[in-house]
Amino acid sequence: MNIPFEHRQSAHCENGVISNLLNHRGVRISEPLAFGIGSGLFFTYLPFIKVNFAPGFSYRPMPGQIFRKLAKRLGIRVKHQRFSSPEKARTALEEKLSQGIPVGLQVGVYHLTYFPDEYRFHFNAHNLVVYGKEAGDYLISDPVMDYTTRLSEQELEQVRFAKGALAPKGHLYYLERLPEHYDLQRAIRKGIRQTCNDMLAPVPIVGVRAMRWVARNIRKWPTTIGVKKTNHYLGQLVRMQEEIGTGGGGFRFIYAAFLQEAATLLDMPILRQRSAEMTAIGDAWRDFALDISRIYKNRNPDADRYDKLAEQLATIAEREKQFFTQLRRDI
Repeated sequence: MNIPFEHRQSAHCENGVISNLLNHRGVRISEPLAFGIGSGLFFTYLPFIKVNFAPGFSYRPMPGQIFRKLAKRLGIRVKHQRFSSPEKARTALEEKLSQGIPVGLQVGVYHLTYFPDEYRFHFNAHNLVVYGKEAGDYLISDPVMDYTTRLSEQELEQVRFAKGALAPKGHLYYLERLPEHYDLQRAIRKGIRQTCNDMLAPVPIVGVRAMRWVARNIRKWPTTIGVKKTNHYLGQLVRMQEEIGTGGGGFRFIYAAFLQEAATLLDMPILRQRSAEMTAIGDAWRDFALDISRIYKNRNPDADRYDKLAEQLATIAEREKQFFTQLRRDI
């Protein structure tokens, strides 16, 4: 079983799987377009949920939501399945492969043998495509890799049934039906509007309000929880931004690419200007991450270093508020 499947590297696993599965069926959707239509840009702060002994920070919606939103907006039917046992999961996977259907999988990262050791951590929302089986090994198209690879039956079973938060439970998905016609312009507009609404949401744990809350806490944490714990929290913030699922800065660059593509598809030159603005915001996020790393590694001795960091994030929040307010008016 070896399905002719074009492997293309991407910046983010879920976007890449979406784009590659659709392109396999002749629907030319780029990674930025998939990300934008699926409203992938996000920010949330969940202080009541602890991840690695630090508050929950996320720069993206829940795993799978990008694909679900894109599919709904384009009229694509995607079949999702989870399983109670590895045997049932393996049978379902091989049935689809025998039908010539490449299959998307949600897996855990820690036991992916082809990942470098420094990228193998307990995160169960990674996505890849299985496009065949040869000599007992599954053929893997992992969009964050620049080449295809393989996993044995045992290795694939281990990552499909990884334990812990967001346990995949053998989760597989595949394209079940494509529409004869779809309205790409309408889907783009819907995706942009939802992103604007998410980032401007009137609740404290989502969007720019959540950023402001984190900024206020950065000022207080050194006094209320101590410097050591503060630095641990900041390390978690930058890890979620730059290492897990591409995150804050990288997602801003992908969204800028989406707006540039949307400018042509919608014949709206103003979106090119918005694209440049979002790229500049992405640069500010990267500067923020760099300054966190200097504090985390004790390379910033300034007495007011946490206040400066808080001010950086508050400034980014204000820039994003203005940006999404204007973008919502544009669209």
